[in-house]
Amino acid sequence: MIYIENIFVCIAGPLLLATLYMGRKYYGAFLFCLAGMGASLLSAYLNSFFAGAYNTDFINATTQIAPVVEEIMKLLPLLFYLLVFEPKADRINLAVLIVATSFATFENICYLIENGAAQLSFILIRGFGTGAMHIVCGAIVGYGLIFVWQRSWLKIAGTIGLLGAAITYHAIFNLFIAYGARVQYIAYALPIFTMIAGSLMKKIHKKPA
Repeated sequence: MIYIENIFVCIAGPLLLATLYMGRKYYGAFLFCLAGMGASLLSAYLNSFFAGAYNTDFINATTQIAPVVEEIMKLLPLLFYLLVFEPKADRINLAVLIVATSFATFENICYLIENGAAQLSFILIRGFGTGAMHIVCGAIVGYGLIFVWQRSWLKIAGTIGLLGAAITYHAIFNLFIAYGARVQYIAYALPIFTMIAGSLMKKIHKKPA
């Protein structure tokens, strides 16, 4: 039996100790890293709780419960940051990236420990694919919040809409994964190509007219 909270302690411990030797400039990055891993840990507990409470099978738990729980948990640290500190746009982007990446990293570590690493090729595909998916979902919410939070009348509705978009993307990814066979490789490739397309669009948008 794997106790994921023990894994969290083993990873969080060195990070907390490292903050003692780093300046205040880096405190935010460490805190968001811990927040992302903590969100992943709590998501695992909540996913299990709701799956048991509603007596759902694997497919329904993967496509209906996990995306909702995980995207909400990733959003909470960001909302706290926005409400309390009112950061600038570049700070929001950095916070989103760190939370999403650390969430995916902790999730991959737990998956690796539970399922082993016999097939290195599959682990590489999963590592990049799952990481890219969480980053894409984080980017959907993060970049969107920069826009909607500049308009007070759009904050609540815009945040809910962005969360819904991230949940939908996450659910589609999980559905392909749950289907198995070669379809899961399409799922792992989807967020990577989404990131590439997003990066190209960002570069085109930044080019002077």
